[in-house]
Amino acid sequence: MSTPALNVHVHADDLEIRLPQAEALASALDQDQEWCEVVHDDGTVERLRFHDYDRIFTVPGLYERLFYTELECSSPTVVRGLLEDALRTDGAEPADLRVLDLGAGNGMVAEELRAMGADAIIGADILHEAKMAAERDRPAVYDGYQVCDLTAPDPVADEALRSFAPTCLTTVAALGFGDIPPRAFATAFEYLADDAWIAMTIKDDFISDDDPSGFSRLIKRMNDEGALEVSVDHRYQHRLAVSGEPLHYHAYVARKRAEIAPSWLRDVEAAAA
Repeated sequence: MSTPALNVHVHADDLEIRLPQAEALASALDQDQEWCEVVHDDGTVERLRFHDYDRIFTVPGLYERLFYTELECSSPTVVRGLLEDALRTDGAEPADLRVLDLGAGNGMVAEELRAMGADAIIGADILHEAKMAAERDRPAVYDGYQVCDLTAPDPVADEALRSFAPTCLTTVAALGFGDIPPRAFATAFEYLADDAWIAMTIKDDFISDDDPSGFSRLIKRMNDEGALEVSVDHRYQHRLAVSGEPLHYHAYVARKRAEIAPSWLRDVEAAAA
């Protein structure tokens, strides 16, 4: 059965959004299983999974309404504050950064980076709908935007991102659910200049020893081998779950000190297989 089209001609503020109300149901949902119902102006009700980003981005304001108004997401402002403090401590200027925003979505992180003073920002996301939403909602925040799969980037995107020569990588609320697997992160890390800044967030679950995604192993190996120098590890409330319980993430600010060895990535992928 085909999926009905969302009404892209209305703003999310004009729609009724229903979150799961039954406490037992809401508490039983993993983060990547959470959903809501959207009530359209013709009375039809549509269920959307929160990770159906391609569909959510098609309605102006729906992403912000769900995650920032209803569920109180704080990650973009938290990451901006931590990065800003780290730059100040180091005597570095935000205006000197060349930022690659990985998992860019509709530009909410880039908006914070612009407000911080970053002058050069390029976005990368696997979804065409994300780029369309960024161009629609925040047309001034990116200097370029590549739609690409960084596990195997096409030559055009690869050249664009390499030639941009980023000195900072941001990736916020995008790691660990399959949207950005370890190999995609490793590709973005390779694009970075020596001693580049990294500001990223990841859910508690994905830095535990039981992490199925491989990120825990990769980050630990990078840290142990001196490729990643972490200066800030800040645990915070990313947002509320639909149950009302807090979802905790870690925000890191770090520096690139060496490259990721191909063998590390192979080991991570073999262990996660």
